[in-house]
Amino acid sequence: MNIKEVKEDLIYLYCITDKAPKLKEIENSADKPYFIFYQDLYAIVNKVKESEFAEENLKRNLADLEWIKIKASIHEKVIEGIMKNSCVIPFKFAAIFNSEDNLKTMLSRHLEEFKDILEQLEDKEEWGVKIFCDLEKLKEVIIQEDGEILNIDKEINSSSPGKAYLLKKKKEELLNIAVNKKLNEYGQVSFDRLKERSQEARINKLLPKEVTERKDEMILNSVFLVEQDKVAVFLNTIEEFKTRCADKGLFFDCTGPWPPYNFC
Repeated sequence: MNIKEVKEDLIYLYCITDKAPKLKEIENSADKPYFIFYQDLYAIVNKVKESEFAEENLKRNLADLEWIKIKASIHEKVIEGIMKNSCVIPFKFAAIFNSEDNLKTMLSRHLEEFKDILEQLEDKEEWGVKIFCDLEKLKEVIIQEDGEILNIDKEINSSSPGKAYLLKKKKEELLNIAVNKKLNEYGQVSFDRLKERSQEARINKLLPKEVTERKDEMILNSVFLVEQDKVAVFLNTIEEFKTRCADKGLFFDCTGPWPPYNFC
C-alpha cells in the first residue's frame, strides 16, 4: 500500500464492545474489519476510501439504492457477528472518522458513558414487535359482537329507504368508533404485557403500507430490551397473543435479536 493510499483511508466504525471481539465470526463479510483497543473498549472498524465515504461522495452514494443495500448488509452482518460473543453498542450506518486518532478522541470523550451503556446492555437482547390488523376482518368481528350495531342492522332491514340511509350512516360511525377503540385496546394491552416481560420498552412511529408492503394496517411498532434468560417467556407471550387474536384479524410480527439501536 503506498503513502497516497494510506492518506486516503477513512475509519468506518461499526460498533463498540468491552470484550475482545472474535473477528472470525465476521471473516466472511466483504470487508475486513479489525479492532482498535482504547481504555478497556474495543472499537470494531474498517478502512474505507474517501471516494465512497467522504462527505460529498457519501451523499452521492446514498442516492444509489443498490450501493446502500450492499453496504448496509455488510454493516449489519459485522455487528451481528460481533454480537454472537459480546455485548455491543451499535453505530448507525456510515459513522466515519478521518483517522484512528480522531476515533480515540471520541472514545475518550464518551468513555464512561459507553461503559455505563455496555453495563446496562449486558446479557440483554433487543426484540422488535409489530402488530398488523386486517381492518375488514376486525369489522366483521365487531359487527357480530356489538349489540347496538346488530340492532341497527335489524332496523335497517325493516326501514324505509330514507331512514335506512340514515341508519347506515349511524352504523358506519359507530363501527369506526368501535374499530378505533379495539385497535387502541389491542395495541396497549399487548405492549403493556410485553413490557412487563422486558427490561425496557419503546414505541416507535407506525409505518405506512408503502414501507411495510403489506395490505393490512400497522397498529403497533415497538421494541423491547429483554434479559436473555427471559426471552423464552417473552416469545411465549407473543405466541399466546397470536393464538388469541388470530380470528380478529391481528398479525404479530416478532423479530430479533437485533443490535440494541433503540436502547443506546
